[in-house]
Amino acid sequence: TDDMLARRERLLGPAYRLFYDEPLHLVRGEGTWLFDAAGRRYLDMYNNVPHVGHCHPRVVEAICTQAGMLNTHTRYLHDNILECAERLTGKLPSEVDTAMFCCTGSEANELALRIARTTTGRKGIIVVDYAYHGNTQAIYEITTSDIPAEEVPGYVVTVPAPDTYRGRYRGDDAGALYAAHVHEAIALLRSRGFEPAAFVIDTIASSCGVVAPPPGYLAEVAAIVRAAGALFIADEVQPGFGRTGRHFWGFEADGLVPDIVTMGKPMGNGHPVSAVVARRELVDAFGNKGDYFNTFGGNPVSCAAALAVLDVIEEQGLQQNALDVGEHIRAGLQQLAKAHRCIGDIRGTGLFLALELVSDREQRVPDGALARSVINDLRDRGVLTGVIGPDRNILKLRPPMVISVADADFMLERLDESLQSISRHT
Repeated sequence: TDDMLARRERLLGPAYRLFYDEPLHLVRGEGTWLFDAAGRRYLDMYNNVPHVGHCHPRVVEAICTQAGMLNTHTRYLHDNILECAERLTGKLPSEVDTAMFCCTGSEANELALRIARTTTGRKGIIVVDYAYHGNTQAIYEITTSDIPAEEVPGYVVTVPAPDTYRGRYRGDDAGALYAAHVHEAIALLRSRGFEPAAFVIDTIASSCGVVAPPPGYLAEVAAIVRAAGALFIADEVQPGFGRTGRHFWGFEADGLVPDIVTMGKPMGNGHPVSAVVARRELVDAFGNKGDYFNTFGGNPVSCAAALAVLDVIEEQGLQQNALDVGEHIRAGLQQLAKAHRCIGDIRGTGLFLALELVSDREQRVPDGALARSVINDLRDRGVLTGVIGPDRNILKLRPPMVISVADADFMLERLDESLQSISRHT
């Protein structure tokens, strides 16, 4: 391990980060489990990229079969890209009916911004505070969890994350009160000489701490931005494809029809494929200004992977599994909260849950040091997860969709042991 760390530092440099104080050397994955070089297995409670499970045989077979036949690009006719577009648009509201393909979620969000700016003739973008949307230059500028405040350009304005646990609004009217800040953002953009082109949101606000928007928030924001001549972009890279259980897409929780939907990561179970699906009139207006081409976006192999993922979700009932096992985990966490006062809040839905750790439950004081200790201790106990949020005090539980009740119970037992052990030593 020491030799690998030295080589990594020499070859890759300091920008790359590793999980855990004692790094993992993983060599194999299967379903919800990962295996290290010594053969020890770990329950993966963190990775949403292998959406239907690590190395799912159906997806692996689809990739290998198509790779053995043909892999080109979208300037030739191919059934896979057309079928993939049909399957995706069939999962979305009828108004959002035209697909364009990329390789990553970052690329999809970048293309969405291009479409919004081209079709509106405007540049201003509104995002929630501490958002994550990707790592291209344009997307870095709206990824407020990463970019230093002094680097945020004037045409990007943030609004408060709709957090009803530690945020400024917590009552039944929280959705409307948080949405009202979009009016202020529009006014601020205009004072700087920019008209709003789009509002962009990860519809479960993952990086903020899995802040599920309060009821009515998304729909109210959409009405405000559209009245100002801007578009609503739903970033479904993380909440999409049934992960939240009750809905296939995160935006559906508010009965909303976005103007543009972006997706990535889970779409190909780790194979590089992503998509933008938009209203046809937007795609037509964008296409009239120029062509779009992405050498690997929508290639036959990537589309084969995406089609296999959709098949597996449907045939194995994984959206329902997300709801059922997610509710089982939530109930288990609520039981743990009775014994561990460091658990301040449990939130999320389906298989996208978060556990906020605090040093004072009444005052809701974030405890990032405890969260860091817990994820390292859980790693030693065979469970992998990570921390998120501005104070790095929130455990994110986002396992592959094939997780079982037995897997969930293993995690809950290890978490209980971890919290007990750490409390005895502090």
